[in-house]
Amino acid sequence: MAALLLWGIFWARGKAADELCQRVEVTIDNADSTQFVTPQGVIAELAKLGFKVVGKPMWQIDASRIEQALLRSEYLEKAECVKATGGVLMIRASQLVPVLRVFDGDQSYYVNRHGKRMAATASYHADVPVVQGHFTLQYPATRLLPMVEYVESDSLLRSLVTMYTMRDSDNIFITPAIHGHVVNMGSATDYEAKFRKLMLFYRKVMPAKGWDNYDTISVKWDHQVVATRRQKAVKVEMTYDTAFDEPAPDLQTIAVDDNRHTLAIDDKKKQDTKDKKKQDTKDKKQNSR
Repeated sequence: MAALLLWGIFWARGKAADELCQRVEVTIDNADSTQFVTPQGVIAELAKLGFKVVGKPMWQIDASRIEQALLRSEYLEKAECVKATGGVLMIRASQLVPVLRVFDGDQSYYVNRHGKRMAATASYHADVPVVQGHFTLQYPATRLLPMVEYVESDSLLRSLVTMYTMRDSDNIFITPAIHGHVVNMGSATDYEAKFRKLMLFYRKVMPAKGWDNYDTISVKWDHQVVATRRQKAVKVEMTYDTAFDEPAPDLQTIAVDDNRHTLAIDDKKKQDTKDKKKQDTKDKKQNSR
């Protein structure tokens, strides 16, 4: 019985080895309404790569080699290949999931979370944040992803930021939905504090100075905001107490130096006192007459 069982095992293995591949079954794990990879497309890609498996003995099919070849495709994130009984070659794949769209000169491509690129085509569009700039292996577009995800997690910031532009690693600009200026974020670090400074500048300085007064607002420096006036070389600097980086900043410490003339942002009480002094001076002049 033991000899018969052993013979049966070797016979089954030999039979399986001689079995011909009858068909290829492909499953796309993350197929949805934005699907751009189809089972037919994967089978066509196999033929394009030189893998003609149907009708070939199963023992001659290298499943691992097929996996590696499919993973080199720019459209796939994952690929698994298994030889099943009945002459079936099973392929399970996941299409690339874009997190950013990059415009680099006249080229455009998507990148996934791991930095893998996929050329942008007219047949597919993903609604993801847009980044402009030239990225390399040393500085990939995914370096901006933590800042981008921080913006996407906040409804106010998400509605404010329309795109990102990287001139170099220390000068990353955002284009806000408020037209007329850009914001220099500096490097892709400390973005939480930089956005707090920017929102404070929007609330306290821009209404007083005018929304079209500046063409560039820089929040790249520690504990200050530097704004450049439109078509002029003079810079306007907003400094504030170091407590600004805390959750509850002291708004009364903020001041703007515009061409050596200081506009202090005081509360309504201080402004009323100033107006009262002006009125008293005016009344004294009238009484003296």
